[in-house]
Amino acid sequence: MNEDRASRYHRLRRRAAVVSAVAGVTGLLALLFTGASAAITAWAVRAASGLVWPFRPLAAIGLVAGALALGWEIVSFPIVVYRNFLLDRKYGLSSEPFSTWLVDHLKALGLGLGLTLGAAAAVYSVMQLSPDRWWLIGAGLFLVAAIAIAQAAPIWLMPIFYRFQPLDRETLRERLLALSQRAGVPVLGAFEWGLGEKTSRANAALVGAGRTRRILVSDTLLKHYSDDEIEVILAHEIAHHVHHDLWSALALETLAVAAALGAAHAAAVHLSPALALKGPSDLAALPLLILAGGAVSLLLAPVTNAWSRHNEHRADRFALTLTERPAAFVSAMRRLGAQNLAEERPSRLVFWFLHTHPTMDERIARARGFKPA
Repeated sequence: MNEDRASRYHRLRRRAAVVSAVAGVTGLLALLFTGASAAITAWAVRAASGLVWPFRPLAAIGLVAGALALGWEIVSFPIVVYRNFLLDRKYGLSSEPFSTWLVDHLKALGLGLGLTLGAAAAVYSVMQLSPDRWWLIGAGLFLVAAIAIAQAAPIWLMPIFYRFQPLDRETLRERLLALSQRAGVPVLGAFEWGLGEKTSRANAALVGAGRTRRILVSDTLLKHYSDDEIEVILAHEIAHHVHHDLWSALALETLAVAAALGAAHAAAVHLSPALALKGPSDLAALPLLILAGGAVSLLLAPVTNAWSRHNEHRADRFALTLTERPAAFVSAMRRLGAQNLAEERPSRLVFWFLHTHPTMDERIARARGFKPA
């Protein structure tokens, strides 16, 4: 097959993702139909029986959710190593040793496990309060948690994985701060983002909200890109804040979560008798909830991705209008696409289900047709 490096890289990543999904679905079905899920739940209830309320039910929920999460970590770990470390090393996107990658993976595992246990405790507690409408309340809790994470990410989460320091290129720093002021988006400051210690990818971002909002420019971007190119890349990121894309995306994602949780509720109500389960609030039904909710999330992916691509198109137009540098935009997109191994010509199915951004060719073509006022 005659395909470029980027296409091969993404094809192999998708194959690994399919293998991971098949393994996950197979494991969840096995838990349901072999009675293993009921056995894990019975063990968790016995283990927590010596605690007083409300710690007894919360401990049982945590044990069941934790057992499923850790079991999946063990099963999926070889696939994760191949997809996120070995492939990146093979295609020149990773510059970190396995030990550093593993430490970051364990950090992410700890954070993910904490969020999983918190979400499981919240959902099952809401089920007790409102057995028929828990899925709506659960979606509302998702929105609150997502807003809190967006606020906390630049302060507490990102520094766990990356090094940050004030941007020391004074001319560029002043230029980027002036750009944000011109767009009406005040920021705390501009910082150099230490991506180069771990990856060859280049990136810039405007993260946080309100008093935590800050400009991030990766060291890999600073090393190889002109100030004009960096300015137009950041102008695109500023556009998302001007247009409140984070909040519209969160609103849409909350609707998708509500649909997924609603489908999980319906599946548990209708299928529980056949599976010897007691309904949605039965901890042994957790694999069924995950399967039904995951299926709906997958079906809704083209909708959320289409909205994301709409926002990206609009942000490109804003960046071109604000900077009036179409040549810098075109050169930046070409270089970013090559450096980050962007997939140039995905199939229509892959584009609908997996791509949150327009293709580089499409973005470049629109930039070439841009006419400054």
